[in-house]
Amino acid sequence: MKINRSSEYIESLKKLNLSIYYKGKRIKDVTTHAATEPHVRAAAMTYALAGQEKYKDLATTTSHLTGREISRFTHVHQNVEDLIKKVKLLRVLGQKTGTCFQRCVGFDGINAVYSVAYEIDEKHGTDYLERFKKWLTYIQDENLMVVGAMTDPKGDRSKSPTQQPDLDQYVRIVERRDDGIIIRGAKLHMTGAVNSHEILIMPTSAMDEASKDYAFVGAVPIDTPGITMIFGRQANDDRRDRREKIDSGKPRFGSVGGEAVIVFDDVFIPNERIFLNGEIEFTGTIVYRFAAHHRANYGACKTGLMDVLTGAVSYLSQIQGTAKSSHVRDKVTEMIHLSETLYSSSIACSAEGEPTPSGAYLVDTMLANVCKHNVTRFHFEVARLAVDLAGGFIATMPSEYDLKSEEVGHLVKKYLSGVAGFPVEDRIKIGRLIEAMTGGTAMVESIHGAGSPQAQRIMIFREGKLGEKIKLAKVLAGIPPRKEAPS
Repeated sequence: MKINRSSEYIESLKKLNLSIYYKGKRIKDVTTHAATEPHVRAAAMTYALAGQEKYKDLATTTSHLTGREISRFTHVHQNVEDLIKKVKLLRVLGQKTGTCFQRCVGFDGINAVYSVAYEIDEKHGTDYLERFKKWLTYIQDENLMVVGAMTDPKGDRSKSPTQQPDLDQYVRIVERRDDGIIIRGAKLHMTGAVNSHEILIMPTSAMDEASKDYAFVGAVPIDTPGITMIFGRQANDDRRDRREKIDSGKPRFGSVGGEAVIVFDDVFIPNERIFLNGEIEFTGTIVYRFAAHHRANYGACKTGLMDVLTGAVSYLSQIQGTAKSSHVRDKVTEMIHLSETLYSSSIACSAEGEPTPSGAYLVDTMLANVCKHNVTRFHFEVARLAVDLAGGFIATMPSEYDLKSEEVGHLVKKYLSGVAGFPVEDRIKIGRLIEAMTGGTAMVESIHGAGSPQAQRIMIFREGKLGEKIKLAKVLAGIPPRKEAPS
């Protein structure tokens, strides 16, 4: 792997000529700008773990394409063990960063596109899989970070892509050339975009015959001419921009994943980087498989975050002298129970994974949707319990400027003190961490990342095998098979 260490990853980003805007101004260097530097560090942790003997087996693996050692984030799952190791790795990274480490979307896109490219080739005689293998070998050997770009703006959601008053509300092909395609449009909420190396562009939904120009998959370098990114605001970003070390809550790793709008203004994709082009019947399959892989992740990475939150509130309880209270122990126990329940969902859908025709493994899609749907509830409940245990202190803490003030600093230290032996600064730091992990964009991402709760409910109902369940009930009730009236 060309990029072996986190420092090499950071240096690789400095070489890119990116067009990124934040608060109306262009960012010159994402590795040093206050808004983006924490997210760079979080992603860098994926490179750092690969170099640590304790985590090497989780963070690296062997490429089935080349036989060379690669980052697990560039791997195509070959068996159930791969799916489970991925889950274990994501939990560790959540624990280490307390935030999103951003490489999962590209990882899941790689696995979805690989399996679907094989099936397109089988049906149409195309060479998409060979193209994809060449591109993926490059990604693996260089150890590049890929941002998966799927979510379109969608404009008027009652209308299809071709019915939009503005046809750019879905990313589309505006010109087909002998050597490639020209695309235009935007992708929203793209996690880790500003500190990735490549973009893997995928359709946001199943497309019909009229929407053929919107049915494509392709990859481009992040600094391709015509690409502009607009970095999103996050909770406490002004505190982070001022590099407040205490009040920002998580100054080292940021609040969520560093999401951005990616705008494609007549961007060229050469043929060798196109992996689906107009085969509309496969667009829904890519979305379906990507979503399953991505929803399986949430029971792992969010569990890592919940581990941190449980530890934070437990430590604050010690500082405040409430750790031995029965109701505190009961609520902390519930936080642990909810976390481990989520993790078991992620493990379960991985353990039940099966191979696709390409040989790449796919998680159990029903269990993956159940996993993500539980995240939309359990993570909020863990956050509620944390805020409950922390108390009103979380909402009314004086700032770090007051703590360090010559005029009132001594008053802050006097009246925010807790159990003897615990520094007041520790109480404020852990309080700010809890504040950062229970509010703003962090919780929004738990709800809407990998699809809104309704998306999971649709899939759960669709895959619920109700016909089989009805048969089970009828057998036990002694109801003989007969032609049923149409429902």
